[in-house]
Amino acid sequence: MALSPHASARIPPDVVYRDFMHETVVLNLQTGKYHGLNPTGGRMLRVLEKTPRLRDAARILSEDYGQPLEQMEQDLHAFCAELERRGLLVIDAGDDG
Repeated sequence: MALSPHASARIPPDVVYRDFMHETVVLNLQTGKYHGLNPTGGRMLRVLEKTPRLRDAARILSEDYGQPLEQMEQDLHAFCAELERRGLLVIDAGDDG
């Protein structure tokens, strides 16, 4: 799934999460399902919450992890697609801008 450079993500109002020492637990209040994220996934989610535009979030994460921007964009897009599939994230493709 290729996303527009202008794509953004947001956590829906019926999804909450909490960070723990070794994982982030995400709960979809609508379905009652819990999902666990490893520390990297938890960091990605926190960055997206503050910086919803995927390109900008990938830039921050690339710097955090010392990874090439292109690789981080691919990883972040895959992460977002999986969370969207699980109902934990809403992606706005941003094709209009």
